[in-house]
Amino acid sequence: MKWRSLEEPSSVGDARSLRDQFAERRALIARYVPEETQAIHARVVAELNQQEITRGALAPGAAAPAFQLNDHLENPISSVELLTKGRLIICFFRGRWCPFCVGQLEAMNQILPQIAKAGASLVAISPQTIQQSFFMADQHKLQFPLLSDAGNRVAGQFSLVYSVPDYQKAIYRKVFINLPFVNGEESWELPIPATYILNHHSTVLYASVNPDYTERPEPADILAELLRSSDQHGSV
Repeated sequence: MKWRSLEEPSSVGDARSLRDQFAERRALIARYVPEETQAIHARVVAELNQQEITRGALAPGAAAPAFQLNDHLENPISSVELLTKGRLIICFFRGRWCPFCVGQLEAMNQILPQIAKAGASLVAISPQTIQQSFFMADQHKLQFPLLSDAGNRVAGQFSLVYSVPDYQKAIYRKVFINLPFVNGEESWELPIPATYILNHHSTVLYASVNPDYTERPEPADILAELLRSSDQHGSV
């Protein structure tokens, strides 16, 4: 499902800020999704915050692990190889079934030329299968690699993984979000949405990690961080 306004700006994408786009999505959810369902999703976010689930997540200054994953075209993508060419932006997302994940990746897709001009590349990582990533890239015209992280192995190295509680599983099943099918395994684990910028040494320059899946960093802020780090450290 694509959560769009009735008057889509143009075929090249939504020119509004991500904040405004997400405000529209939240308004649609408040209008059409039963209050008890909304309360369950809010409860999960609150519990993750209470557990301080992001405490162990990689922060600026930390060394990020190297990884190699297959993209939506079944090509192996190596972080080491990408980092030889410049800085790397990584977006961890939940899956193609999440309208907020879709919105973020579509917004990042629009700034790919600026990312390249700043001497960086972009990948997005989720636990969904390669086939699901292919469908997502094709449907939303995404022009960067969508990497399939089977079993959340890489997300776990970034300390981003949590288990979907039983009371939320029932809601997902009710609306036909079958995570075992989408992810190709039975764990019912998801990554906390997160965005990172790494330098060529794999050091984290920027990190945005938030259990509230309805909040993501603005692409303009990511570009500002790229320019700032370029000014401080050169092109890498």
